[in-house]
This record gives sequence, structure tokens and C-alpha cells, in this order.
Amino acid sequence: MGLYSIRAVLFDFGGVLAEEGFRDGLYAIAREHGLDPMAFHQAAFEAVYASGYVLGQGTEGDFWHLVREKTGLQGDEDGMRQAILSRFMLRPGMLAVVRALRKKGYITAILSDQSDWLDWLDSQLNFFQLFDKVYNSFHLGKGKRDPSTFDDVVADLGLVPQQALFVDDDQRNVERAHSRGLQALLFQDEDQCVKDLEAMLDCPMLEG
Repeated sequence: MGLYSIRAVLFDFGGVLAEEGFRDGLYAIAREHGLDPMAFHQAAFEAVYASGYVLGQGTEGDFWHLVREKTGLQGDEDGMRQAILSRFMLRPGMLAVVRALRKKGYITAILSDQSDWLDWLDSQLNFFQLFDKVYNSFHLGKGKRDPSTFDDVVADLGLVPQQALFVDDDQRNVERAHSRGLQALLFQDEDQCVKDLEAMLDCPMLEG
């Protein structure tokens, strides 16, 4: 294995390992309350950062309070939370990829901008066990908007940046990872992701 051969594969959670529950749940909430789904999603996406919730510097209550201020939303927080969490459906094909990578000796990790909802999802679905590390912005105190997050993760893994491959469905995060020296892959769909991983890892039997 060469000095800069990939040794670790880092996966985003929502939109890669699971369906994008935050977006889809917000769309459903917006439709239920007669709001424009895309505008509501954008307002809530900004609020989860502005409230500090996604970085562990604010509470879920702070998040919903800010969403209400921005959108005029009225609704039960428990019901709205469930509308989001129920839509983070794990993708069995992607979890099979993770298992195959670990079997072949790769380090696997989650790198996600998530609140403590990620911990709750694991308590119900028990998927953290498939990964060597889970890096969640809620516990890190910073997220992928801050490029130094990639430095911290690579250092924690004991690797140089070129030895880590990052998979995300957000082009901006892919570009930030590239800017810190990581190899990075834009997730488009499961089939394409498998093909891209096979090519980048020179591993034609990824499913085996």
C-alpha cells in the first residue's frame, strides 16, 4: 500500500447513508401548514445553524423557536421532530458498502452535521456499530462549513489528508474536503457511488 493510498472512507449521513430526512421532513411539515416547502426548508436550514443546535451550542427548543420566528410556523414540536426523524431511512445498499469496506481493512467513519438527533436514531437503528468512528458536529462543536473540521478528523484518525476519502451529497462540502487535501466524492445515487468507489479504491468486488 502506497504512502497516500486511501485508508479511510468517511460518509455523510443524511443523503448518503440514509434518506435526507431533514429536508424531506421539513417539506412535509411545510405542506401540512400551507407553507412553501423550499422556502421553509431554507429558513429551517439556516435556523439549525443560527440557533447553535447543530453545533451543540443551542437546544432543540432554540431551533424551533427560531424557525417559528422566521416562518410563522405553528405546530407541536414532538410531532414535527417525528416528521423529520421518521424520514431518515437507512439505505441497506450503502450499509452493505460500509460492511464490505471494513471487511477489506478500510477504516470507516461517519462525518455529519447533525444534532443529537443522530444519537437518537442510532439508539433506535443501531448503525454506529458499523463504523470505527462517528464524527458529529453536535459533539465536535463545529461542522463541515468550517474546513478545519476535516483537519481535525484526519488528525484524529492518525492519517494524512490524502489517505482519507470523503463521500457527501453536498458539492460545497466536497469542495471543502478537497481544499484540505482529502480525496472526495460527490454522492449522486447508490449505484454510481459504488462504481466510483470501486474505481477510486481499485476494488472491483466491493460488494463481496
